[in-house]
Amino acid sequence: MDIGGTFTDVVHYDEVTGAVTATKASTTPADLSDGVLAGLGAVVDSPAEISFLVHGTTQGLNAFLERRGVPVLLLASAGVEDSYHIARGTRRRLYDLHYRKPTPLVPRRDVVGVGGRIAADGSELVPLDEDAVRAAAKRVRDEGHGAVAVALLFSYANPAHELRAREVLREELGPDVSVSLSHEAAKEWREYERTSSAVVEAYTGPVVRRYLQRLERRLDDDGLAVPLHVMQSSGGIVTAASAQERPLQTLLSGPVGGAIACAELSARSGRPHLIGVDMGGTSFDVSLVVDGEPDVTAEAELEGLPMLMSIVNIHTVGAGGGSVAWSEAGGLRVGPRSAGARPGPVCYGRGGTEPTVTDANLVLGRIEAEGFAGGQMTLDAASAEQALGALGEQFGLSAQAMAEGVCDVANATMAQAVRTITVARGIDPRTSSLVAFGGAGPMHAVFLADELGIPEVLVPRLPGAFSAWGMLHTKIRRDYTEPHYRLDADVDGEQVRGVLSRLEQQGLADLAAEGVPAADRSVTHAVDVRYEAQEFTLTVPLTGADEPLVEGFTTALAQRFTAAHQARYGHANPGAPIELVTLRTTATGDLGAPPRHPHPRAETDAFASTTRRVVFAGAAHDALVVHRDDLLAGHGFSGPAVVLEGTATTVVPPAHTVTVDDDGTLVIRQQEARA
Repeated sequence: MDIGGTFTDVVHYDEVTGAVTATKASTTPADLSDGVLAGLGAVVDSPAEISFLVHGTTQGLNAFLERRGVPVLLLASAGVEDSYHIARGTRRRLYDLHYRKPTPLVPRRDVVGVGGRIAADGSELVPLDEDAVRAAAKRVRDEGHGAVAVALLFSYANPAHELRAREVLREELGPDVSVSLSHEAAKEWREYERTSSAVVEAYTGPVVRRYLQRLERRLDDDGLAVPLHVMQSSGGIVTAASAQERPLQTLLSGPVGGAIACAELSARSGRPHLIGVDMGGTSFDVSLVVDGEPDVTAEAELEGLPMLMSIVNIHTVGAGGGSVAWSEAGGLRVGPRSAGARPGPVCYGRGGTEPTVTDANLVLGRIEAEGFAGGQMTLDAASAEQALGALGEQFGLSAQAMAEGVCDVANATMAQAVRTITVARGIDPRTSSLVAFGGAGPMHAVFLADELGIPEVLVPRLPGAFSAWGMLHTKIRRDYTEPHYRLDADVDGEQVRGVLSRLEQQGLADLAAEGVPAADRSVTHAVDVRYEAQEFTLTVPLTGADEPLVEGFTTALAQRFTAAHQARYGHANPGAPIELVTLRTTATGDLGAPPRHPHPRAETDAFASTTRRVVFAGAAHDALVVHRDDLLAGHGFSGPAVVLEGTATTVVPPAHTVTVDDDGTLVIRQQEARA
């Protein structure tokens, strides 16, 4: 199950018949669990029939973006309590005279300096001032803070003061008080980033916990007999109980499902490099698969606020089917404001009055008005045309020309988002295939590929629910870190092995607690490396916990780091001293996945189709209209065409061909120009 801004997607795999089905239910912002249960009810008669359930939630992300988390009191080390507000001196927009640093989630008046000090080596210099912690607890009671974040200096080296602070807070406030400790949210160096991670977790945590508890309770009441699993930002899953302990890890759990689905598609299709574009009703998310694996980073940033955690690298912009088109200073703007699920686009007939990207596609004939969203809605084309006509009058354009303009501006915004995650990082998008999913992704993907020079577009089966499908192919995942500062000349292989072995045992034990059989548990290790005296690191994989004992370990590590640095930045300095910074261990539990079922193969080239008028480049064309269910492996045709299915619509402009591969994926390529 994947909650989007407009629709909640549900994918159901029947273990008996092997059938995979998908459905959409309208997202219910007032209580997201209503939309989830409505979607479940469309695919199963009773939750009691479910043997495995995984959920991607945007509850925490929405609370963060909409600034509706709980008021947080921040406890920081006395004398440096302003570090959270000082933040970093980086100026992201050099020539913007109006630039302002991101607004912190905690105002300065709600930051409390607490006496006590841990040294950089983990030794205690000054005992914790417990009276100051008790005074802070009184403020929580008197002022109604919903959570407390505790971020003390060098707690990653010795968490004793943070742990004791939580004990004191619970002695004063009771066991149910929400307390986020920075060493648990992010056991890594860099004071500001670790503090920010703890604050974001404290700010969104109670909202996430309340939602998950309510959803679990409603599912239990309906007879669910298995644990509810929740997607993490890292691309793995945990039980809902574990997610409530570390709610920060669920922040991007919805969009991440699409990246995992792309990795599965990469393995099936033999294409190692993919760019996934997920266009829903509210946002446009871009992710990468590099050498068959999702692009995972150790740090994320949302609205300028950093968080240290393993997270699939996703770039998001406000460009979706519900993005509103409007005029500003004589120019056309599309998004980031969205009509959302309520009232939605004008054509939904729910009271929306501002034209959106969906309205534009409908006016251009690219959307089927009857049976939209799997037959749940009938769209009002006349109202959409009227709204776009009114906007077009401001530019001297007809409704049709205005609709194409809206789509062109939205496409330009999305193409730039793809460049940001590829070209800006030294990755040539032309070496990858573009995977289009989300309810609106296949409508715009070919236009994006043409602009970016990407050779082919892949539209998987069930594209509108592709992220939810990906969640059925993920694994239990737990991530662990341990700061370990050593120059390569000072590395003690036995010491490194000891730390990695300890993290490995912790990971295996946590997987056992998640119910993963011993035979299905595995661990991998890596280390963050940098050049001596540099600021930022690259994560370099290790072959195992015992590799540090192998002769020449640091030399081999330096070679791997050099190659990674060259690939990432376009240059390297072989032979320069390197420094180990953080040891990382990832524990994964394989829960199985739906087996691959080849798509039925066509015996003839013929398939059912009709035609209708669709506008491309200012001209109406007789476009082929095909239902996805009628397309079998081996079928092919040329554009212009529109492919209809329950969860999405695929638009194929003129001069493009479509073939159906053995998995049922639509492969769209530009026709070669003839001499």
